[in-house]
Amino acid sequence: MTRPAIVALLLALAGCSGGERTYSVDELTADEALLSRLLSECHNNPGNQRDTANCVNAEAADGKLRLQKMRKALGN
Repeated sequence: MTRPAIVALLLALAGCSGGERTYSVDELTADEALLSRLLSECHNNPGNQRDTANCVNAEAADGKLRLQKMRKALGN
């Protein structure tokens, strides 16, 4: 493989890694501090963050927790 091809391959791989870990809805419902931090980041920069996996999962986890809290308050 030629040197330019290796550089192109490394750049392509680096672009795919994104750098930030994606958290599942279950992980976020279990860690409310992390959920709060992610929601804050998502709400502070909706143009760049709104459609990221972490923001989508954070919104889902927030909705899930709100529903659980409402059910608990109603005794269900």
